[in-house]
This record gives sequence, structure tokens and C-alpha cells, in this order.
Amino acid sequence: MAKRGNKRGTTTGVEWPTVFLIAACYGAWLVAGLLVWPSYPIAALLLMVLVVALQSSLMHEVLHGHPTRNARINEALVSLPIGLLWPYRRFKTIHLRHHADEKLTDPFDDPESYYRALWQHDDLPEAMKLVLRINNTMAGRFVLGPLLSCIGFFIDDAKAIAAGDKAVRTAWLLHAAGLAIVLPVIQFGFGLPLWLYILVPVWFGHSLISIRTFAEHQWSEHPEGRTVIVERSPLSILFLNNNLHFVHHKSPSVAWYKLPELFRARREEWLRMNKGYAYPNYFALVKAYAFRAKEPVCHPALRRAPEPGRAFVPRVRARNVNGLGTAPVPAEPPKE
Repeated sequence: MAKRGNKRGTTTGVEWPTVFLIAACYGAWLVAGLLVWPSYPIAALLLMVLVVALQSSLMHEVLHGHPTRNARINEALVSLPIGLLWPYRRFKTIHLRHHADEKLTDPFDDPESYYRALWQHDDLPEAMKLVLRINNTMAGRFVLGPLLSCIGFFIDDAKAIAAGDKAVRTAWLLHAAGLAIVLPVIQFGFGLPLWLYILVPVWFGHSLISIRTFAEHQWSEHPEGRTVIVERSPLSILFLNNNLHFVHHKSPSVAWYKLPELFRARREEWLRMNKGYAYPNYFALVKAYAFRAKEPVCHPALRRAPEPGRAFVPRVRARNVNGLGTAPVPAEPPKE
């Protein structure tokens, strides 16, 4: 029997539901490619879209210290990058910095913020401003989000590697090793053209994740009012219950399968704590914001003008979803 009692709110043993889900995820990917694709290609592509989205959610779960207490074992469990785009170690570094709730939504200090600094936005070409406005609608985020979220990230990481950043280089070398396995399996094992895999499973798999991330955070003067709760959704299993995002931010070490019970036990308290930033389901978000921006592109309160003095604060490169940004040097940088 697993022992209970550490401060992280988890057990000291293996979280088997997560292990089984990881195995099911990769197993479903193989079944879709080897067995379904030859006879039912459309069904195979749709299944792969779901699998790519689930693997992204599993990467998020693993970087928070699941399903074992050994970081190397956890990393190995999701090391095959069937979603192709994000090196696990880069995702881990960026996302753990995002969990500084007092910095949430800051265009510079939150590497996952969708807001832009007003003074930077003013210098953009009009075409790019239009693209960013479209990306702030739910339909726009679904279609354009995967592309916009990685272009700047790839460019900046390439510059970091060229400048001698060993941690970034190591992350990409490990990612390349995984791709050296995944890409031949797709092309030669499945007989699935890589271009089609990228345009359907990869693109739309990450588009499904954008449904979750679209409204996860908003600006509020109260840090606890910046993170959403979406109470119910058939997509919950695909998102590993991160629709209850405020609960996750407050209890990041709690396993995905325990979040619903944790929320139900204190529902009114959770909703009061996050200042009522909640929706009953994702359909309510689609209905309200499918073709209408939920948030402005520019941050409504922060970074309205350049702050030269901040140049003297030690900072490190960190990507945000728009491809621009830095982050303060953390007191204890997340281990690669």
C-alpha cells in the first residue's frame, strides 16, 4: 500500500492511473497508425488528433512530478514526441515559470501570457495586429494558435543554441532523438505521409488544447482572479481535468484524477477564491467568443510603456505564446 503523508498532497508510490493512461495513449497511436489507417484513414486521423492532444496533456502532468517521484523516469514515460513540436524539457522550464501566480498574464514575466505590451504592439505591422486580433477569438485561436505559438519559439531557441545555451541545446537534442524514432514510424511503419500527419493530427491536436488554454487566464488586480474554472466538459479526460485550472494552480502536485473530487468537496470555496471567474462548460465560451475577442491583445494594465529600469534586473530568455519575452531569473531554476 502506498504511504500517504508528504506535503505535496500526493503518495510516495507510483500513480498507476497515469501510467496506464500513458500506455493507452501510445498504444492508441500505434493502433491508429498500424491497424486503422490502412482501412479507415479518416477515422485514423481523427483518433490521432485526440491522441496528440492527450499526449500534450500528459506532458503537462508529468512535468509537475507525476506519476513517480523520479523526474528521469517521468520524462522517459513521455519522451516519444508524437506531437512533434515541443521538446519536453523546454515545455517544463517554461511552464514551471508560468506557475508564479503573482506574475500571471504579464507579457514579459509570464512566458505563457497571450497579452502583448502596448508599446511593442504599437510597432507591429498592421497585418500582424490583425492576425493577433483574430487569434484572440476562439475560432482564430483554434485555427491559428498552433502556428503562432511555435514560430517565435523555434526562432528564439535557435538563437539561444547559437549563443551557446547548453540547456536549450540538450533539450532539443533529446527531442531530436525522440523524433528519430517517431518520424520513421509515421512515414514507413504507418505509411502515413509526414505532411498529412503535420497538417491533421499535429495541427488539430494542438488546436484541441487551445480550447482549454483560450480562457485559462485573464487580467485581474487580484492574482487569484486570473485563473479560470470550467466546471464540466466532455473534454475533461483529454485535458486531464485542467478545465479546473484554478484548482490545479493552487494544488499543482495533485494528480489529475483527484482534481474533480477536490473541486466538488469545496466548490463554493473555490469559486469564491477565484473571484467567480468560471464557466459551466466550454460551449458557453464558444457561444460567447467564437468570433469575438474575449480579451484585448494589449495588456489592459501592465506594460503600457517601456520600463528602461527593468534592464538592470537579471533576466533569462523565455518564450511566450507569441514568440517574444523574457523571464526573471528564478531563485531556484527548474532542473532540466
